[in-house]
Amino acid sequence: MSVASTSAAAKGRTLVWFRKALRVHDNPALSRGTLHATACQPVFVLDPWFCQPSRVGANRMRFLLQSLRDLDAQLRARGSSLLVLHGEPRVVLPRACKKWRVDSVTWEHDIEPYAKIRDAAVRGALERAGVECHAASGHTLYDVDEMLEKCKGAPPTTYQGFFKIVDKMGAPNAPIDAMEKMPGSFASSDEETKALVQGVADAYGIPTLEDLGYEPLGDDEGFPGVGGETEGLRRLRLMLARKEWIGQFEKPSTNPTTRFHGLSQSGKTKPKSPFEIAAGRSKDGDASTSGAEALMIPSTTALSPYMKFGCVSPRVFYHELTAVYKELEGKHSKPPTSLMGQLMWREFYYLVAAGTKNFDKMEGNAICRQIPWKKDRELFAAWENAQTGFPWIDAAMTQLRREGWLHHLARHAVACFLTRGDLFIHWEWGRDAFDRDLVDADWALNNGNWMWLSCSAFFYQYFRVYSPIAFAKKYDKDGQYVRHYLPVLKNMPSKYVYEPWLAPLDVQKKAGCVVGVDYPAPIVDHSAASKRCVDDIATAYAAHKDANAVAGKKRKASD
Repeated sequence: MSVASTSAAAKGRTLVWFRKALRVHDNPALSRGTLHATACQPVFVLDPWFCQPSRVGANRMRFLLQSLRDLDAQLRARGSSLLVLHGEPRVVLPRACKKWRVDSVTWEHDIEPYAKIRDAAVRGALERAGVECHAASGHTLYDVDEMLEKCKGAPPTTYQGFFKIVDKMGAPNAPIDAMEKMPGSFASSDEETKALVQGVADAYGIPTLEDLGYEPLGDDEGFPGVGGETEGLRRLRLMLARKEWIGQFEKPSTNPTTRFHGLSQSGKTKPKSPFEIAAGRSKDGDASTSGAEALMIPSTTALSPYMKFGCVSPRVFYHELTAVYKELEGKHSKPPTSLMGQLMWREFYYLVAAGTKNFDKMEGNAICRQIPWKKDRELFAAWENAQTGFPWIDAAMTQLRREGWLHHLARHAVACFLTRGDLFIHWEWGRDAFDRDLVDADWALNNGNWMWLSCSAFFYQYFRVYSPIAFAKKYDKDGQYVRHYLPVLKNMPSKYVYEPWLAPLDVQKKAGCVVGVDYPAPIVDHSAASKRCVDDIATAYAAHKDANAVAGKKRKASD
């Protein structure tokens, strides 16, 4: 739809507060804040709560800074610019609105707990000062609050139940066109900007990683993708041009040993189920791919970081993908495993997260099974620091820390290993590590996936465990992925690369990797540990069933 169709446009001097929607295309908050405005100042506030390495890793912070630079370039091309203010939003924004005589402020709605507290504080201060505030929905396909109203109670916790709500909503709105020209900003020179910011913020401008207290990352280090709307849309359009690949895409069939890389026009489907693959029972035959070349085959869209920061609109993704499906005349994969299915999984988690109290915790979370997880710091540190002694797990955790990204099945494997597969460590601990290190860390998706993978919610087949040895072998027989991220094992014979502790000592010495000296011995016996985990979760499930039965009897007695 056109910008002119947005309702209740702001007037006078307006401020558009960017947070996640780091784009000019299909941005409802930006459209509302600029239409009919006499002057408009786009701002982003670098909140010290986020800007610390212990909370947001260097890879994600660099991606954010790149995205801010790209957004500034997009705005400048339209006659405006992005003013990046440093400080707490609840302090900086009221000061700015007072000094700059702002009439209204617009931003994108956010469901995260910290954001809700922050936004309420900002809104309260601004409205008390007579500034109009509006939060627009733009991070999801649908307005989450409208979807919750359709639920008429608690949101569904199954994908099938979710689609009943989607059917009630209809197709997502068409994207809003990016404007060609914006109203002038509040300052037109460096001197005017300096005077504008004085007394408002601690500092201003887009900093470097080092400015924020991070260790520097070289251009050839860390996450390989470049942040920003420009790159996100380029990647989206290149992906959508691969129509045959889109038609065949089934996410569970993609290769977890694939590293993040630039796009290619190649791409074939793989076996249907990761558990069938691990068991060697593929419906489509042997899908193993080995060698360095296999590592360069793209197996997913790699759009998740751009969706997380709102560099790419989900509605643009949806409608352009729908157009491709139309060209394929129905000859394409279907949800939940298709590309459209992945967009809908994102919506599913956002809906459940928005409608579930304490969604990011086990305690007080009505949909989360109460499981007596261990809190063993030593075991957790071994997992977090890639010192478990299981090469597949350690290679994946090395990639996570080094690059800020993991294939979704690698995420499944390391999450299963930490929780219900081997170590029985609390999923909240793993969630926190992912939230810090992943470039695409998303509050709703990260918590939802950790509950799923720990069999705490959504998925309850706790007896289906990812093997830390056999699973990756089916994709990467020779262990090229392991050798890349764990060079200490680069000379280990393929027969032992996933189980180096089984190699005779002379073989270990020849490979330059003696287990227990150059590389750690396994911290658990997988077979024994997995059996204990299954038994412990079975006990917790039985207790949950008994508690529900008792609660049901009490309800009947009170009727």
